[in-house]
Amino acid sequence: MADPKVCVALDGTSVAEMTDEAARANLAGADLVEVRFDRLYLIKPDPTITEEEEGERSVMPPEHDWETKAYGEVEIDSSIASLKQGLPLPVIFTVRPVSEGGFFPGVETERIEILEKAIESNVSWVDLELSIDEKTRTKLVSAAKSAGCSIVASRHDINGMPDSATIADLVRDNQENGDIVKFCGSARNHNDALQIVDAAFTLNGENLAHSLMALSSGGDWPRLHAPILDQSIVYATLQNEFRLSDKGLINVRDLRDAWTLLEY
Repeated sequence: MADPKVCVALDGTSVAEMTDEAARANLAGADLVEVRFDRLYLIKPDPTITEEEEGERSVMPPEHDWETKAYGEVEIDSSIASLKQGLPLPVIFTVRPVSEGGFFPGVETERIEILEKAIESNVSWVDLELSIDEKTRTKLVSAAKSAGCSIVASRHDINGMPDSATIADLVRDNQENGDIVKFCGSARNHNDALQIVDAAFTLNGENLAHSLMALSSGGDWPRLHAPILDQSIVYATLQNEFRLSDKGLINVRDLRDAWTLLEY
């Protein structure tokens, strides 16, 4: 049975928030954290206060409806330096483009420049999407290897879910493109979520490094059962809201407790 590493994806929209979250993730049992640098461009709105039978409740609009800063409004070098100094765990550095569910407001050359700066800072891991232009990605991979930076070769399908055979082939075909292959799809129903589980079962025993997951209902299944699905890294969250599983997410403490109860 695999012994997956637990990565907490940080939800902060400032360096200070991410630093605080990383400290809490460390105490909660995370092995590493994901810095979503593109989230530094988000402008967090004020919540809407609604009246319900139980009293007032604050509601935030969906993150993809939030406004974003201009590219130049985030000081890249100082932000990377502050994160490097303030985070107590190994980091997966990510700058997710809008096309794969992220928030980066600039053009692709600007996004690549941030990834290059992160690699130069000797970050532990860098997430390089498989959709990056082949010539550019080859250059980034070479720089990462020279810097001793491990690579997550990722693909995010924000519009749906391929079948399990396609997901399994994605993992097999891209082992040379990173130290681990990550796939995240959007589950529209439980059958979609099962494609992730079935793909992981198919890959079990092939000794391939992968992290497979889904968003929306049922997406927490491959995270909960990652040890028997031979997953290498499991992404968790510090969020602890009601019905978090509807998003396909799982709290890091709940994940650790579940593995103990299930004797994983």
